[in-house]
Order: sequence, then structure tokens, then C-alpha cells
Amino acid sequence: MKRITNVLPFLAAIPLVGLAQNSFSQKPIVKPNVVFIYADDIGYGDLSCNGAKTIKTPNVDMLAGQGVRFTNMHSAAATCTPSRYALLTGEYAWRREGTGIATGDAGSIIRPERYTLADVFKNAGYQTGVVGKWHLGLGDKTGTQNWNGHITPGPSDIGFDYSFILAATGDRVPCVFVENERVINLDPKDPISVSYEKNFEGEPTGKLNPELLKMHPSHGHDMSIVNGISRIGFMKGGKSALWIDEEIADVITGKALAFIEKSKDKPFFLYFATQDAHVPRVPNPRFVGKSGMGPRGDALIEFDWSVGEVIKTIKRLGLEKNTIIILSSDNGPVVDDGYKDQAVELLGNHKPAGEYRGGKYSSFEGGTRVPGILTWPGTVKPGVSDQLLCQIDMLASFAEMLKVELPSSAAPDSENHLKAWMNKGGKGRDYLVLQNVNNNLSIENGTWKFIAPGKGAAYNPLTNTETGNLNQDQLYDLSKDRGEKVNIATKNPKIVQKLRAKLEQVKAAK
Repeated sequence: MKRITNVLPFLAAIPLVGLAQNSFSQKPIVKPNVVFIYADDIGYGDLSCNGAKTIKTPNVDMLAGQGVRFTNMHSAAATCTPSRYALLTGEYAWRREGTGIATGDAGSIIRPERYTLADVFKNAGYQTGVVGKWHLGLGDKTGTQNWNGHITPGPSDIGFDYSFILAATGDRVPCVFVENERVINLDPKDPISVSYEKNFEGEPTGKLNPELLKMHPSHGHDMSIVNGISRIGFMKGGKSALWIDEEIADVITGKALAFIEKSKDKPFFLYFATQDAHVPRVPNPRFVGKSGMGPRGDALIEFDWSVGEVIKTIKRLGLEKNTIIILSSDNGPVVDDGYKDQAVELLGNHKPAGEYRGGKYSSFEGGTRVPGILTWPGTVKPGVSDQLLCQIDMLASFAEMLKVELPSSAAPDSENHLKAWMNKGGKGRDYLVLQNVNNNLSIENGTWKFIAPGKGAAYNPLTNTETGNLNQDQLYDLSKDRGEKVNIATKNPKIVQKLRAKLEQVKAAK
């Protein structure tokens, strides 16, 4: 287990939220609470503050109105595990083997020796917590977890004091909540067994027993059945510990609010990762039918409710002026991602990625250009920012705010853009490298975007997604062609050469 060196050890003993004196400077260190709400599979165009007409998200709109709304915010990757890895480590996931979309029985992808975003806050004397979707692996090695005991390594080994998480994600077994690295509500007489290789004898599956399903798969997702929904992977036992899909949002939102309540008397950092729009989409009955767009639309309304509950709790506790709330998403949207939930049929005129091409899995802008909002009432000036920003930079930016000295090996790709995040005129990134589901890379600078030639199909018919994969150079002028409709690589060889050289330089950096 790693040892965290606290560069400001005396801060941990200060119980008050507010200002602490920095021994290295005469300037005070401002220590606001930080709540990071990380949506799952919610696209830029899924929120009414970003132009959605069919869906109404009033609580998210409230945040956008009182803070800064980013129009050029990116996740580091177009899929969940690598974007979460980059967020927490400050390192592009494509630099590391084993950071692709994790199975439900994956070992810990972020190893205990890695310095993380949570460590930044711990080193500044914060209480740290993660609630919701994890999808970064648990335990030492894939397939070796003891789901019936203490599952380690886990979140506590990478900087989180408290954790209440989905073991992986909603469509993968085991379908249980894990609190502080132990499955909750588990009956020791009914232990959990998990396999991603073969089924357990006598256990029904979606493929062989479709009559047991209340939601049918459109592709894949036809293995073990939990709550009438077949998943990826095989699971046996743990009946008393299984979650109820309709209650996931209520449960994790309640745990997030409880963490805020418990931590209110000293600085806290909460990483609240919601599940709603990720498949299987099974919103609580009180949201069913509210959108007119089926389960995916209803899940967006449920997500907005969770955001509202966080806002109300912070206001009730009198923490509003001393709390930063950041809202973003782990990647772009996907409509059909494996279940027959009428998301395609009921989409209507709604455009989940807004004006951008592609979506989840894609090299096009829809894959990584995601919602971005930051509020800090009384400190951050409301407005709209078009600076090129990325979630990978939260680590270096908050380290700067809290005057935490990073280890030399930490966060190799995270850049300090604190001024830009706080809407104080700072410049965003010069360049940003992004990754699609095939690990094909692109690079952009706010105006020009170069997609390097990459292997894989240009279109995935299962998810109805343009991947951006072509065996040729692609160049788009995002200032004139936000939809990336016209490839102008052959007309601009010097720009292609410049961006290709920069991409190779970033790839070669350690």
C-alpha cells in the first residue's frame, strides 16, 4: 500500500472550511468543498442548457445559469473506463495497457502506488468520497476477487476515505453495491460467484431463457439474468445483495447526500458518478413516461433530479458559497447500446450529441465533447466559455488551487488550467489528444482537428455509431465545420503535417 506524503501536514488538523495559511507563501489557501457530478453516457445535446428542446433539465440549467458553462469541454476518451482512468490519474489511458472497457471482474486498473485526484484533496486535508459507478476494477487480479470478503485493492488505496460503488457498471455482473470494499447486504450462506468465461450450472441466461426477461437485449447482454434483465458475465448467489435497478439512482443519490451531510464541518471532495443514461436504462417509476422518449429520456430527467437533490442539500447546509460543483460526462451519448428500450424509435428530433458528429466510441467530436459546468457562487463569474478544456486537467488544476506539490511521476498529461476552469480569463489547452474505442487517436487545438489513420470499421451498425476510423488522414476546421462534414486533409498538407508531428511528440513523451 502506498504512503501519501502530505506536503501541508498541518492543514489536516484544521476543522474549519475556508482559509488556511500556506507556510510557503503569504497568500491564503482557499479550500472550498468540491462536488464532481460525473454523468454516464450523457451527450452534449442531452441537456436543455446546451440547446435540447425535447428534454428539460431545469436543475442542470440552474447550475449553468449561476456558473460557467463550457462549450468545448472534453472527456479524455470516448468510452467510460479510459476516461475515468485519465480523470483520476492525470494520464492518458492509451499510454497504459489494460485500461480499455473493464469487465466486471477486472482487477484494480489504478494501482495503489498511483497518485490520484483524490490524493490531491487528501493531501490538502479534505475528506474524500466516491459514490456511484466505478468501472475501474477491484481486487488485485482479474477474476480473483473474493466478493464475499474485503475486496482489495480498492478506492481506499487510491485516496478515497469513503466509497459506495457499483462494482463495475449496470450491465455487468456482479450486480451489487460495494461499500468501503465490502458487498452490502450479503448473506454468508449464499456467497457470490462470478465468471466471465462460462456459466454456472443451472443458472438461467438471457440467451437460453428469454421468457424470464422484462427487458430484452438488442445485441450482447444475454448472459446472467438479474431482476429480469440479462447482463454481461455470469453470476451465481448473493440474492440478498442484488440491487434493484429502479432504485439505483435513489440509493446512490442518498449515499452522496449522506456523505455531504457527514462531511459538512470540514472540507470535502465528493466524486459522484451517476448511472442513469447507461444501459440498462431502468428509471424509477416516478420518472417513467415523463419524457415521452422512453427509458433513455426518462433517465435524463432522473439524472436532473439527482443534480437537484445535491443542490438542495448544499443550500440547506449553508455550504453554497463555499462549494464548487462541477458537472460533466464520461463520454458522448449512445442510443442503442444493447437493449430493446425504444430509445431509437422514440428519439424523434432529439440530438443527443447536439450539432456534433458521432457519439460514444467515436473519434468525432460527439465522442468526447461533453457537457461541462462549474459553479462557485460569489467566486466564479457566470458565463459561457469556449476554451479547449479536458477532465484530465482537474488533477493539476486543483493541485494548483490547493498548493499541493505533486510527486515527479504523477499526472504526466494533466495541465494546470485553473484560471480557465474558474472563468478568470485563463487560456485553455494548446493541444488535446483524444482516443476512441479502437484506441485510435486524434488531436485538436481548438480550431483544427486531425484524426490519424486507424484500423477498424468506419461504422458500427449495432450502436448506429460513426467511429471515425478511416485508413487515411482526416482534417476538420472546427471553427467552420463543427459537424466534421468535410475532410480537408488533402487541401491542407502543412496543417496535417504540423498536427501529426505534435501527436507523435505527445505519444513519445513519458
